[in-house]
Amino acid sequence: MMRMVAGFLAGLVFGLGLIVSGMADPAKVLNFLDVAGAWDASLAFVMGGATVTTYIGYRIIWRRPAPILMDAFDLPTRNDIDRPLLTGAALFGIGWGIGGFCPGPAWTALPIAASGTLVFVAAMLLGIIGGRHFAKRGA
Repeated sequence: MMRMVAGFLAGLVFGLGLIVSGMADPAKVLNFLDVAGAWDASLAFVMGGATVTTYIGYRIIWRRPAPILMDAFDLPTRNDIDRPLLTGAALFGIGWGIGGFCPGPAWTALPIAASGTLVFVAAMLLGIIGGRHFAKRGA
């Protein structure tokens, strides 16, 4: 139960951060990607702040023998770069560039009902389902 509460609170803080920073607005993201036009550097500051906060947080947490709400740290074991990783990264980037959303801000923007948000989230969910289907088939 406590893990669910902690997950909820972490998601709430993340969502509020996306709203406050303006990152739930796809126009902000698209303007960041438009380097030759109406470039908006604010996303770089949001990413920089998140990177610094994460770096400091990990340095503090890794001093512990285990997380507070789990028996052990759940860290990835793979670090290879393969075709599925590169393909997924490219598709993610293309979708981000076309829609101006990545998954977190898209979910955050649902209650705002921004133009295209429902279509983006529906397409994202279809992509997740399709990706899982192809991964199971070994495609």
